[in-house]
Amino acid sequence: MLGLDPDPAALWPDAARGIEPPGSGADAAVVAADAVRAHCTAAIDAAGGACVAVKPQLACFERLGAPGWAALAAVRDHAWAAGLLVLADGKRGDVPVTAAAYAQALVGSTPSPFGEVQGLGADAFTANPLLGRDSLEPLIGAAAGAGAGCFLLVSTSNPGAADLQDIDAGGVPLHERLAALADEVGAGHVGDCGLSLVGAVAGATRPERLARLRELMPRAIFLMPGVGAQGGSASALAPAFSPHPAAGLLAASRSIVGAHAERGGDPAVAAEAAAEELRALAWNSSAEQRG
Repeated sequence: MLGLDPDPAALWPDAARGIEPPGSGADAAVVAADAVRAHCTAAIDAAGGACVAVKPQLACFERLGAPGWAALAAVRDHAWAAGLLVLADGKRGDVPVTAAAYAQALVGSTPSPFGEVQGLGADAFTANPLLGRDSLEPLIGAAAGAGAGCFLLVSTSNPGAADLQDIDAGGVPLHERLAALADEVGAGHVGDCGLSLVGAVAGATRPERLARLRELMPRAIFLMPGVGAQGGSASALAPAFSPHPAAGLLAASRSIVGAHAERGGDPAVAAEAAAEELRALAWNSSAEQRG
């Protein structure tokens, strides 16, 4: 999966080519959003052939205001045209009435006296489960209605995650409580392949806990950020794929996009190398589980 975390101050050089400079009277937000759009579509063109999805970080677009949201819609359309799924990474979570509004924005639509207002229409999104089961029900219900996926934060890849996710929560670490909740709320949404539309964010930077998380969430697809720039290794992620070759999604951002931006390399080559390693790992792990 190709992560898209565009920084307007660190785009591919070609992305700004032909973009109208702010000094010509154009609004800075409009110009920056146009450059971000060009950067992301170029990354999709370069590396998308080795990926199954893109994961735009919503904050990177939202900080540019309305032009940023328009750029996100354009990137979404470009990803779809390339045959890729779109996973909106916003980690939404709030009380039920607000969670319902988030759900409308991400995968649904909002009724109004003026007609139905369509949301982003993402194929999946990330959500924060820390407000509890009732906060998740509108999000999961909307995902089910739209045929989309919902990935709950369980064990994230950032170093500070241990501050809360590893604390004792009644005899087990909090991340195991979150895993149990993810399994419970996803149990009623299992497809023919045995996997649920409710998945889990399980960082690749903590591979030693993947086997235990898989025990707790046998039906969840694991979204695994942290490979490459954050130090995670694809070869250590075998437990994630034990139920099915599609039971894990490897998310890489800087290690693919940065192959061009930082090292002058080829992002297509970086993406294909990661994809080939992951395909072999997924099929071998699933075959071993089947016996």
